[in-house]
Amino acid sequence: MSRVYNFSAGPAVLPEEVLKEAAEEMMDYRGTGMSVMEMSHRSSAFQQIIDEAEADLRDLLQIPENYKVLFLQGGASLQFAMIPMNLMKNRVADYIVTGQWAKKAWQEGQKYGKANKIASSEDKTFSYIPDCSDLPISEDADYVYICENNTIYGTKYKTLPNTKGKILVSDVSSCFLSEPMDVSKYGIVYGGVQKNIGPAGMVISIVRDDLITDDVLEGTPTMMKFKTHADAGSMYNTPNCYCIYICGKVFKWLKKMGGLQAMKERNERKAKILYDYLDQSNLFRGTVEPASRSLMNVPFVTGSKEMDAKFVEEAKEAGLENLKGHRTVGGMRASIYNAMPVEGVEALVAFMKKFEEENS
Repeated sequence: MSRVYNFSAGPAVLPEEVLKEAAEEMMDYRGTGMSVMEMSHRSSAFQQIIDEAEADLRDLLQIPENYKVLFLQGGASLQFAMIPMNLMKNRVADYIVTGQWAKKAWQEGQKYGKANKIASSEDKTFSYIPDCSDLPISEDADYVYICENNTIYGTKYKTLPNTKGKILVSDVSSCFLSEPMDVSKYGIVYGGVQKNIGPAGMVISIVRDDLITDDVLEGTPTMMKFKTHADAGSMYNTPNCYCIYICGKVFKWLKKMGGLQAMKERNERKAKILYDYLDQSNLFRGTVEPASRSLMNVPFVTGSKEMDAKFVEEAKEAGLENLKGHRTVGGMRASIYNAMPVEGVEALVAFMKKFEEENS
């Protein structure tokens, strides 16, 4: 069985050379006589793995020294609670709701204080990013929260919101490391790794030092305090060792590929191939306003549920997997993360053209 082109939104495609390297080291990691899966997280071999992973990530993103990198469990969804628990000192936060995950974060925030929805694109099924240049930011807001790239709806912030001096917190799960970013503009930037970086089971949170304190909401569990994990170098409890190991390999792959500027150019090239076709197709159409289009997730429809289903089924037979849209929106979605080769996008467009000819 040859490998398929996997357009899954996450867990998602990983670089082949990373998978091959991991396969070679599966039984014996660098002469230790054991797999990383079996290794003590307190061993010097694993300490080197986590230290190198952090150093490479810092290098890739040019993370300032006054930020901690935390390898945490519970996925991005646990951060929906962890962030207010650690930051909501005034019990007020502002949320910009541009998709399902931002909405879930906003709903979770309401459990800990006043979570204000200060802007939303729900009026047009989250098909655009609202103008965030002059928002009604609450005077006593502890932070302003966004989800920067919306996996389900295929939108992406091109300009960060004007938070009027308030801390910006951003979920970057589905655009993490797809292009350069200025970490110093955020108080916290975090993302689940299973879309663009590694296997499922971990979230990386990059947190500014001044936000890591013991001054958290009363009743916050020890495991939910950023300080617990920062003080222990992400090893307060057994971390997701194997996931950190694979992420570390992906960081090295990204550096070898030329870093994040090179990835951005590569991702723009891939996305252009697909968007250009969608813009001239008579059968398929993209669902996102062009100014808000994501480079990572491209939703599209035919306008007929039956035709959509037929397309997904025939695409699968042609080795193009996981093109079914999210259950909340239907249609199709191609997730074209860093590890998706240009050839995969070209194969998808060639198949779409053939399908359009046969079904028009």
